[in-house]
Amino acid sequence: MTRSRIRLEAPRLAAAATTATVLLATSLYGASGATADDGPSVPPGTEASASAPVELDPNDPDLKLPDGATLAEPKVLDIKQVVEEQSGDERREDTNAEVTFALQAEVLFGKDSAKLGSQAKSRIGAIAGEIKNQNATRIRVFGFTDDLGSSAHGDVLSRKRANAVHTVLGQELNDPGVTYEVRGYGEQYPIADNSTEAGRKKNRRVEISFPRTAS
Repeated sequence: MTRSRIRLEAPRLAAAATTATVLLATSLYGASGATADDGPSVPPGTEASASAPVELDPNDPDLKLPDGATLAEPKVLDIKQVVEEQSGDERREDTNAEVTFALQAEVLFGKDSAKLGSQAKSRIGAIAGEIKNQNATRIRVFGFTDDLGSSAHGDVLSRKRANAVHTVLGQELNDPGVTYEVRGYGEQYPIADNSTEAGRKKNRRVEISFPRTAS
């Protein structure tokens, strides 16, 4: 069983004062694993404090609204949870509205190939199971590469890889009511540093995303 990292990112809610809390935790990665980072979103030592917010004086005139002004309607901002295998081979990102799986190309394909390998079908099948759980009917399959080689070659390869994953997903779901958006973006939208092999490996990926519709 693989150890994994979970990062919860809570957006800041602003009114009279703003408090941000970043929670980092470690847990076990489940059977199923969406913008992979090389490290924390902020440099170590600059994370927001978990201490209680400073008490405010409700009678302070600087906190009062001008005459005739009103507060905006409250709303819940998005919360993102990211789970990534320690190896980085698979990553899952959950928000309030969407689920995204990112599979590294090495898990699915041979080098510079769009032919699915032996592990690919089981990995894609597990994602198909999650799609069924969410009752999702709109699925996006996007392919990406690193910046090695020509941009044109990356565009073609990433599209072929996205098409290959789409084919298996279609077979696993076997549902004519599901629609797909399939694209190859090549070296566009890197999620890591292309100047290192570790970063390029993260960028060579296929992402499968769909709306979160289950209650």
